[in-house]
Amino acid sequence: MSATTGIGTFTIRPLDPLKDAELLHSWVTHPKAAYWMMQDAKLQDVEREYMRIAAHEHHHAYLGLHEGRPAFLMEKYDPRYVELTGLYEPEPGDVGMHFLVAPTDRPIHGFTRAVITAVMDELFADPRTRRVVVEPDVSNKAVHALNEAVGFVPVREIDKPEKRALLSFCTREQFLAARGVAV
Repeated sequence: MSATTGIGTFTIRPLDPLKDAELLHSWVTHPKAAYWMMQDAKLQDVEREYMRIAAHEHHHAYLGLHEGRPAFLMEKYDPRYVELTGLYEPEPGDVGMHFLVAPTDRPIHGFTRAVITAVMDELFADPRTRRVVVEPDVSNKAVHALNEAVGFVPVREIDKPEKRALLSFCTREQFLAARGVAV
């Protein structure tokens, strides 16, 4: 996938768990990635986690590039089998999503919103995707605002083993409406 925005071109490629592990390790252990819950991870832990995801039939990881340079991590999963099993009633076409923007010393205004928009474009590029599901930590107010900006609607709080999460959904129509595209 490739998408050009007002701040450049984004591309997404499958993650290579071994080749990309060192880069990911620097991202997931950065203080700004606290909600990723891998602050104390060793390089081998990151390799192991992304090898596990690569081998999983219902969970996939991707590296997002901005102008050809690594800029974000995207995960998509089938919530019937990963993350949300038994915590809500999945509908046909539901796709779960996580994303993490790489830490930077030179932030670009609007960058994170452009990233989540590129992620949502990628997910909705699959005609089978009817609704994107997210479950961020209830205290992560910044991501709640971003999610709302691209069309997510909070449904309820849920208890996951590692956190109290805000279950939210975004249909294709809600995403397009949030972007100002007539549906």
